[in-house]
Amino acid sequence: MTDVRAEITANVWKVNVEVGASVAEGDEVAILESMKMEIPVESPVSGTVTAVHVAPDSQVKEGDLICTVDASGQG
Repeated sequence: MTDVRAEITANVWKVNVEVGASVAEGDEVAILESMKMEIPVESPVSGTVTAVHVAPDSQVKEGDLICTVDASGQG
């Protein structure tokens, strides 16, 4: 399992995945907003999203979980 974490303190503007979604390495899983700038959060691995820990309009701090991706069986 790979945890995808926020790199900065920000508001969650958009969540692009849901549990069960397949993602490729580099896919945007969420978009954060801080100081009027959009910051994409990308999956570091290919796999299946097993948990989403944020919702639009919530806030995250640096290091907070965005989602979890299961890369087992990926190639």
